Amino acid sequence: MTELVVSRTADPAPGIRELTLADPRGGPPPAAPPGAHVVLTCGDRRNAYSLVDTDPYVVAVRRQGAGSSWLHRLAPGDRVEVSGPRSTFAPVRTARRHLLVAGGIGVTPLLSHAREAVRWGQDVRMVYVHRRGAYAAELRALLGDRLREAGRADLERALDLTDQPLGTHLYVCGPPGLQDRVVDAAARAGWPGARIHRERFTAAPEPGVAFTARLRRTGRDLAVPEGTTLLGALEAAGLAVPSQCRQGVCGECRLPLLGGRPLHRDHYLAPEERAAAIMPCVSRAETLVELDL
Repeated sequence: MTELVVSRTADPAPGIRELTLADPRGGPPPAAPPGAHVVLTCGDRRNAYSLVDTDPYVVAVRRQGAGSSWLHRLAPGDRVEVSGPRSTFAPVRTARRHLLVAGGIGVTPLLSHAREAVRWGQDVRMVYVHRRGAYAAELRALLGDRLREAGRADLERALDLTDQPLGTHLYVCGPPGLQDRVVDAAARAGWPGARIHRERFTAAPEPGVAFTARLRRTGRDLAVPEGTTLLGALEAAGLAVPSQCRQGVCGECRLPLLGGRPLHRDHYLAPEERAAAIMPCVSRAETLVELDL
């Protein structure tokens, strides 16, 4: 984690605070591709936020909990701990067209996608579903008639998934329900899964029923009670597991999985990775899970 200073604040829409974060020594931040996110320490919490801009870092925070409320109270000159950037939602450079679908605050990573596409003369189209329209004015100026704005009920009418050039990649970020609608519609329209990309930042689900984690290297069985995450149980047992966001999105706490019936709740692992890995900050097991620890 690196300590950055708040150099500017703004309110691009009601309930959304934009923070510009700079190196107090004046140096550039670590390079980050469009769509990258960072993890901010928000008092006693850590939350992941997409970068609206990468030099300096700019994040947009919707007030919706203790961590975001803490960030909303920051003023220029205050300092905040920030992780290095992580990229799980970067644009595909070889895409013939970038089709962006944003819902609400999910516009933040896709704004950086749109800026990058325009900067490099790439083909880009965007559908923005919103009520308050954070960054809508900038997107209108940036994209012109390549931007369609819609309410949630008008999404299907605004989004054309059938008349797109071969090689188009679809990127969607927003509320889970909106993302599911877009991804399901794309699957029905015959889009290959490799050309559908989604980014989600959601609160960790409530821990479920108790289960057991078997630690293969030591032969120890660790009880994970109801109301405790697997990561929390490991930490309470004295095991140091790297972690950052604790929301199943950053990938920092990934552990090797050797057996059992895991209940994957993260938004980081690809389907083909889930047989051999688990994210203990959010994922659990039905009865027993065996770890390479």
